[in-house]
Amino acid sequence: MCQVSQDSRLPAEFEITDYCHPIGSGTKNVLAVQVFKWSDGSYLEDQDHWWLSGIHRDVLLLAKPSVFIADYFFKSNLAEDFSYANIQVEVKIDYSRETSKENILAKYTLEAALYDTGGWHKTNGYSDLISSNVANLKLNLSSSRSAVPGFRGYFLEGKLGVPRLWSAEQPNLYTLVVILKDESGSIVDCESCLVGIRKVSKAYKQLLVNGHPIIIRGVNRHEHHPRLGKTNIEACMVKDLVLMKQNNINAVRNSHYPQHPRWYELCDLFGVYMIDEANIETHGFDYSGHLKHPTLDPSWAPAMMDRVISMVERDKNHACIICWSLGNESGYGPNHSASAGWVREKDPSRFLHYEGGGSRTSSTDIVCPMYMRVWDIVKIAKDPNEIRPLILCEYSHAMGNSNGNIHEYWEAIDSTFGLQGGFIWEWVDQGLLKDGPDGSKNWAYGGDWGDFPDDLNFCLNGINWPDRTPHPAMHEVKYVYQPIKVSFIEQTLQLKNTHFYETTEELEFSWAVHGDGWKLGSGILSLPLIKPQSSYDIEWQSAPWSTLWSSSSAEDFFLTITAKLLQSTRWVEAGHVISSAQVQLPAKRKFVPHLIKTKDAAFHSEIIEDSIKISQQNLWEIILNVRTGAFKSWKVEGVSLINKGIFPSFWRAPTDNDNGGGSASYLSLWKAAHIDRLHYITESCSIQNKTDHLVKITAVFLGVPKEDGSSSNLENKDYLIKTEMIYTIYSSGDVIVECNVKPNPNLPPLPRVGVEFHLEKSLDQITWYGRGPFECYPDRKAAAHVDIYKQKVDDLHVPYIVPVESSGRADVRWVTFQNENGFGIYASIYDNSPPMQLNASYYTTTELQRATHIEDLMKGDTIEVHLDHKHMGVGGDDSWTPCVHDKYLVPAVPYSFSIRFSPITPTTSGQDIYKSQLQN
Repeated sequence: MCQVSQDSRLPAEFEITDYCHPIGSGTKNVLAVQVFKWSDGSYLEDQDHWWLSGIHRDVLLLAKPSVFIADYFFKSNLAEDFSYANIQVEVKIDYSRETSKENILAKYTLEAALYDTGGWHKTNGYSDLISSNVANLKLNLSSSRSAVPGFRGYFLEGKLGVPRLWSAEQPNLYTLVVILKDESGSIVDCESCLVGIRKVSKAYKQLLVNGHPIIIRGVNRHEHHPRLGKTNIEACMVKDLVLMKQNNINAVRNSHYPQHPRWYELCDLFGVYMIDEANIETHGFDYSGHLKHPTLDPSWAPAMMDRVISMVERDKNHACIICWSLGNESGYGPNHSASAGWVREKDPSRFLHYEGGGSRTSSTDIVCPMYMRVWDIVKIAKDPNEIRPLILCEYSHAMGNSNGNIHEYWEAIDSTFGLQGGFIWEWVDQGLLKDGPDGSKNWAYGGDWGDFPDDLNFCLNGINWPDRTPHPAMHEVKYVYQPIKVSFIEQTLQLKNTHFYETTEELEFSWAVHGDGWKLGSGILSLPLIKPQSSYDIEWQSAPWSTLWSSSSAEDFFLTITAKLLQSTRWVEAGHVISSAQVQLPAKRKFVPHLIKTKDAAFHSEIIEDSIKISQQNLWEIILNVRTGAFKSWKVEGVSLINKGIFPSFWRAPTDNDNGGGSASYLSLWKAAHIDRLHYITESCSIQNKTDHLVKITAVFLGVPKEDGSSSNLENKDYLIKTEMIYTIYSSGDVIVECNVKPNPNLPPLPRVGVEFHLEKSLDQITWYGRGPFECYPDRKAAAHVDIYKQKVDDLHVPYIVPVESSGRADVRWVTFQNENGFGIYASIYDNSPPMQLNASYYTTTELQRATHIEDLMKGDTIEVHLDHKHMGVGGDDSWTPCVHDKYLVPAVPYSFSIRFSPITPTTSGQDIYKSQLQN
């Protein structure tokens, strides 16, 4: 016997009874499976992921009696007020091997029952099956029918009063048991599964679950294991769901094929809404215009429909599935219409999804675009003629350092009727472990095995590394997905419970208020119970932090509200933070520019050849080259600090999003303008003023393109950016750097505008007052709270598999770099300059740009520090067009900013120095 199957993700069942030899027959049974790498079915499986050959599902032999339960379909029909549910189970009996096929129920009895087993795990191991029986289903003979020859369909029906409904917030499940007995009452066959009772329905511009317009806070998930590839293990599935739930993710799209059967059972159990997607993608036909597209060709209809039908038939009893998908990126045509018609007839209880053909065809019940811009989804939602909800099937492409702008999507979703969320692309970097030459194991991607053609690192676009370590962007995802929203408007703090089913009864709220980084106070926030989709307002005057605010002399005030779980759940221990938000409180006074408070002590200065040496006894010493305008050295009590800098800086190691878009990409524009090859020559440098208490030096740098690695004749080239840097060195040891930047107005948006300098590598203890503690950028910082943080330089580094610009910290007011003995340097915003973007790394920008794998990176002998007045966002709407939103671009216009540097000793701190420059 030879049988075949072409869908690599769904079960292939083969009847082998007539070919099996019984035990004792003396004949050996041999089961042989041959796997073909390619077939005509391959044209329907052109997904963007690893194409790995083999069998990715379980293989088993199943023995059944001659008459058995072949299939069953659980259905529930809820009353309008959800007070009861009519239950129906359609059961198919296979009696094809019976010699007599007449009146099969004369010899057999069919039963079904529903059990509420949800509390069994709380009964110390004791389970009372009889008392947990909540419904017995009776056979309705008038509804029975012949399914196909040798099969018969029967309907068992019953009623359940006051059902516990299933949702992602409250995943209540019942145990369904279907039993087939013979004439003597003995059990012949039995089937069972967990089922959920819930209602998916439509309203104008809404998808409703149990009458509520749920919000999809979702991710796309490919099946991927860092060692096993496309093969699944349950531990990995559980880890995925635990991480999803801990980070407020409530929905998953199975991209782009049906997944392992255990995945569905776990999603039912943990509570995750699901789009189940057929194993159809014909991406490659986009490049084959001379061929008729499969969806337009009737000869492909059976193959396409078989994949859709088989998915529905396998997965139909899972409560988590609220929507069927006809596949992904396969154009649109009559074969989709035929598939849609079959699904709607078979299972009208769920929505239908398909993005192809423009995401608004008649074969989808959801407007489901991918990577559509915020303003465009809002436009569709406000179109009165579009009656369907809009849910982004893919958005926020998480390739490398990405997911910028995601908060803008959620500002729109939270405030626009008709928008119901979306699915981030994607859950995990599809990197595979590969042995390095030295025996180490490293993450590998397309081409690393000599495979060609390949997609390079285009499958490294998850919010987790392959081992499920979250990327920094996961913090932003958790924040925009959090169910408790906090806002502060016109002296009123509002807390909104965006849950649809859960109250705040199981949450503990707390507050903390900080002034200029100092913790002024904290406590438990006593609140009345907030019902689902309700809010509670706290007036400013009655808040417990108002007196702390009024009595403090701080300049910046931040209030943090946190909500924690009081009880442990299936996916996390008690005390887990589900929501945390920070709001800036009103300033108590008008802003006064920062000013230096100098000491009266005089210092010593002398000119040595082309340098000026400025020092104060043995406390500190600065040597600045007055020909180049660069610091030659800076020492504090004999400890060397800066050994290179301070220079203008406009370049960053390109991100994947910088590189997306071909000739229109940011990287292409930067290269065309020669920004990637900027070299700084000193047009002039001179001492402007010199007294016993200060020295003022002005240096003018011209940024010119460096060609072919040579710096010869640079003086003769037209400059791209002119930067005036004014150093004012005070007797206190403070150095104020005023920067005036004038770019050529014809330049494209700049990667950054700031300064760069190199510190001794021993100054690896970093403390900063700004956003953190994790990596954040101007367009991805909503989750990062403003506070004082401490880390080591190594800990700042983010090991993206392909090195890119990374490790930044946003909105920094001040930062210190110290060695283990407490000596170092302080830097802060000054005068009326806004907070800075900070980056500090042992890996230079050049090195990050050079390396193609994280293990290729070579540490430098210094710490490269960037303090940016402006830094371009990382983008993330997609990774193949320039998509940084306008407000996060850095246009080529003049900029002026100031930075204060000051020596740090074991007896001083960054907070003290910063406080000293605030005007009381």
